[in-house]
This record gives sequence, structure tokens and C-alpha cells, in this order.
Amino acid sequence: MQIPTTSVPSLSPSRRIWLRFRASRRGYWSLVIFTALFVISLGAELFSNDKPLVAHYNGQLMFPMLRDYSDKSFGGDFDSPADYLDPFIQEQFRKDGNWAVYPLNRYSYDTLNYFSKDPNPAAPSADNWLGTDDRGRDVFARLLYGFRISILFGIALTVIGVVLGIAAGALQGYFAGRTDLFMQRILEIWGSMPELYLLIIFSSIFQPSLGLLLILLSLFGWMALSDYVRADFLRNRNLEYVQAARALGLSNRQIIWRHILPNSLTTVVTFLPFRMSAAILALTSLDFLGLGVPPSTPSLGELLAQGKNNLDAWWIALSTFIVLTVMLLLLTNIGDALRNALDVRRKA
Repeated sequence: MQIPTTSVPSLSPSRRIWLRFRASRRGYWSLVIFTALFVISLGAELFSNDKPLVAHYNGQLMFPMLRDYSDKSFGGDFDSPADYLDPFIQEQFRKDGNWAVYPLNRYSYDTLNYFSKDPNPAAPSADNWLGTDDRGRDVFARLLYGFRISILFGIALTVIGVVLGIAAGALQGYFAGRTDLFMQRILEIWGSMPELYLLIIFSSIFQPSLGLLLILLSLFGWMALSDYVRADFLRNRNLEYVQAARALGLSNRQIIWRHILPNSLTTVVTFLPFRMSAAILALTSLDFLGLGVPPSTPSLGELLAQGKNNLDAWWIALSTFIVLTVMLLLLTNIGDALRNALDVRRKA
């Protein structure tokens, strides 16, 4: 009697990688938490803002988040933009028929509460959950907006570094020989340039901004990845599938893009979370030293500098340190899980 056999469908490589990543509970839940925090920060204006989301005043529906209204619009005497922390305006919304829906936190990253009774920096309270900084700005709001800027800056710097690193490493590894030797000498000279001194010089010449910082750090942030890509291309360029592609008459660009690069992406993908962590640390460190973004921009490094200068205001440094630690810890866990998931010796 012949026993019928059932065929088990084979899993695709991407499915195997996902199952191995999902098996790492620490890395998987770190990705879930990090993604949730990032999505919340993208909508920071909906959670922390000094303007109501929507308001109803004297029979008129208003959207202060989308449009500026003057003080006169709410019964005031001035044409200047309305201050929704003003007790007079808040009293107007409490009248019959009037109402306003505020965000969970009634402060933006640059809001100054001129009606606060506490000196700055003020300790955590019901109004300011994590206190205020030395200028009276809400610490929670600056952390939320600063978290968003840090992540977006890290993503932008990582993308630029990956593109430049792959391009340089692929050229060196695929063509090898004189091309490799020439580019290696160029990279050695370029890598020996004092990056911090250049940042100090350019910061003194140009107005500090995220764009300037992104350009300067991008000039040096791709070299580490190019070495890994170069090593992968040097190893793969002489394998059988590459020789077969050459025999079929494929161009160098087709061989690099269609054959060698997909087999060298393991190093690149594993590199991403750690590169993001390094980019965030670089931005935080430069802001701490006063070489990063302008002081008005919400920044974790600027808050750490405030904490150092105001040691009695413990809530500034402590809350910033916790946010920075959690952010980097989540990225590290994601990177470790991703590295294990891309290890072909592990079974799904």
C-alpha cells in the first residue's frame, strides 16, 4: 500500500527572514514601539499645541490650528495673534454656546506662558507634565518635537550614507585593481580630514541649520559602509553566477544592479539601525556643544545642555536622558534582531 505524501510549500527568502525576525521578541516589540512613537511624533501638532484643534465662538466654527485668528476675533482689543493661554480668551470659550477642543498638552515647543505663576525653570505640574526649561517652554513638547527631528534627521543621514556608501563600495569591489587602489587612497585622504574642526569652521561662517549639518555629516558618514560593500563585491565578483552573467553578455551595470548588489544587501540592511543611532548621537552631541541647530529648534542635545547648566532643575536632564536612552535602546534591539534574521545559518 502506497502512503500518500503531502508536499509542504517552501517559504520565500523574505518570509524566512521575517519569521526569524519575528522570533526575536525583543527586536520585534522594539520595532512596534519605535514605529508607534515615531508615528505619534509625526502628528505632534495634534497632541501638543498651544492652539485648539477646533473651536466654536459666537456661532462660528473655527480651526485655530489651520488658521491664525487675532485677539479681536475672541472679543479682545488687539490685532495681534490670539494667545489661547490668556485667561480672558479661556473665559470666552467657557460662555454658553462657545467651546474649544484642545490637544492633550496645551503647549507647543516654542510656547511661552506669560501667565504662569511659577518661576522658570518650573518643576513638573498638572499644567506642565515634565516641567519647563530655563525660558519657560514646556519640556514635554520640546521632547516630542525633538524626538521627531532626531528620527527624521537620522533617516535622512542614513539614506544619503547608504546611497554614497553603496556606490563607492560597488565601484571599488567590482572593478578592483587600479580603480580600487586609487579610490582607497582618496578615501584615506578624505577620512583623515578633521571632521569636528570643519564643523566648527562652517558653523562660524554660516547660519546653523539642519540642512547645513546634514550636508557636513553626509560628507563623512558613508565611508564605513563603503568598506563593507567593497568587501562583499570583492568576494562575489568571481563567483560562478557573476561569470555566467558576463558570459551572457550582460553589461557591468546590469551585473552590479541585478546580481551582485542583491546578494550584498545583508550588510547594508544590518547597518541601517546602527547608522541611525550614530546619526542621532551625532546630532545630539553637536547640539549639546552648540554646533548644531539654532537654539529655537527643539533638540535633545539643547535640552541636555540646559540640564547641565541648571542642575537644580533635575527634570530637564532626567527626562531628556530617558528619551534618548529609550530611543537608542530600541534601535539597538532592532539592529540585533535584524542581524540575526539575516543570518542564513538560523532556521525560521
